[in-house]
Amino acid sequence: MIDVLLVDDHAVVREGYRRLLELQLDMRVVGEAGDGEDALRLWRALRPAVLVVDLALPGLGGIELITRLRQRDPASRCLAFSMYRDEVWVLQALRAGALGYVTKSSPPGELVRAVREVHAGRRVLSADLEAVSEADTGETGPHGLSPREFEVLRALVGGRSVREIADQLCLSVKTVHNIHYQIKAKLQTTSDFDLARLAWRRGWLEA
Repeated sequence: MIDVLLVDDHAVVREGYRRLLELQLDMRVVGEAGDGEDALRLWRALRPAVLVVDLALPGLGGIELITRLRQRDPASRCLAFSMYRDEVWVLQALRAGALGYVTKSSPPGELVRAVREVHAGRRVLSADLEAVSEADTGETGPHGLSPREFEVLRALVGGRSVREIADQLCLSVKTVHNIHYQIKAKLQTTSDFDLARLAWRRGWLEA
């Protein structure tokens, strides 16, 4: 039996996917979380075989959540399940440690198949992401940003303060300032306005 933890901030969405997965004779949903912090707590308590993680979570983002889970247990198996189809999102999720990535526009059977593949320890991408190179899973993503830098960037241009980001990611304020500087250097921007404009243009922000 494959025990699954669903992580998505929309209860209606979780209910739909719960029903889909529980129609499978080899799967059961053992828990649901609406944000990253709750997901970490449930993961510690339930130790599910597979976590299905939305990337656009409030507070602790999905990429940072996957990063933390893999740091705590390298054997943990995460499937990114997101509305984002852009290559930057896919590669950042894979680099953070996700074994697979399925878009929410995929047929229901794609999610079911992906859960089984991830449980078996195999890399899987939904059919609409075939153009993404599965081999391109180094430490840095497009424009040289690491998964953590990518999350900090999105938090900054999303309006969160350095103190809020530091508290959310369990980092010091000084570390967040350093990451902020590194991001601007890598993206060759000189101001937060330029960062926000670049992030918006490239679709790195929630709509």
